[in-house]
Amino acid sequence: MPSEFTLIDRYFARPTPQAVLGPGDDCALLAPSPGMELAITTDMLVSGTHFLPDTDPHQLGWKTLAVNVSDLAAMGANPRWVLLAGSLPQADEVWIAAFAEGLFACAKRYGVDLVGGDTTRGPLNLCITALGEVPAGEALRRDGAQDGDDLWVSWQPGLAALGLAHLQGRTSLPDSLAVRCVRALQRPLPRVELGLALRERALATSAIDVSDGVLADIGHIAERSRLDLEVSEGTLPCLPVGADPVLARDCQLTGGDDYELAFTASSDKRAELAALAVRLDLPLWRIGRAVAGEGRVRLLDADGQPVTLKHKGFDHFGQDQGQ
Repeated sequence: MPSEFTLIDRYFARPTPQAVLGPGDDCALLAPSPGMELAITTDMLVSGTHFLPDTDPHQLGWKTLAVNVSDLAAMGANPRWVLLAGSLPQADEVWIAAFAEGLFACAKRYGVDLVGGDTTRGPLNLCITALGEVPAGEALRRDGAQDGDDLWVSWQPGLAALGLAHLQGRTSLPDSLAVRCVRALQRPLPRVELGLALRERALATSAIDVSDGVLADIGHIAERSRLDLEVSEGTLPCLPVGADPVLARDCQLTGGDDYELAFTASSDKRAELAALAVRLDLPLWRIGRAVAGEGRVRLLDADGQPVTLKHKGFDHFGQDQGQ
């Protein structure tokens, strides 16, 4: 059986042109660009909690990195470096090789170097720490929304949750929709280009990536910005044809695992955001607004009346995955 260090050298030691010193020493050495702040994030993926145990390892490698890159996108940061720590139940080289190829495919797509990490034996658990750069004082944050701002979300939240429901047998999707939804679940696309544009053009006042459900995640913007966010049912993205509409709406609002961006912007930015959506070939939906309040989220029906929900999104320690 290969040793820990043999596995690292064989599958995870790749050139690191953006680092002063990459894997192989006690620490990596990095040189941030002048005038930049470091944006640093870490996310853990646990088998049975964040992914199904039989998930294809190539897809898992991509997703393990992508969910961290998505956090950088939400801050308007340019991804640069990542570290990988993981525990593996056994040294299955076929599985490890496929995982590494998926991870490095994502790294190539988003221009990041793997500069270090750690490997040990244990239950399957994967953890990435990602570092990006953002000009000093310009990061997109959760606490910048203003009364009267529009509330936006990218692409079509809910597809990943529908894909999970399909894989778990909780629903049956038409073949073409099932492929689309499972791909959204297993191979998310961090919206780095969107985040960079929102920051560089000063279009957004706040932003967050959608990992735990639209309503749950925009709740963090509401809380940190100390105002309320109202979401209008009639302005949400169209539901996918072929899915149960009740389940699809629930997935759209509370499902999570989307890694889209939700953000607020002044109403005078609508034309610029419409042009940006065309340039990126990425639909941007204006789904609500910010109003004076105390950090709450309200879903409103076509008549402007509040809609009662059983939960708002995923919570690792919540009794019903939300409030």
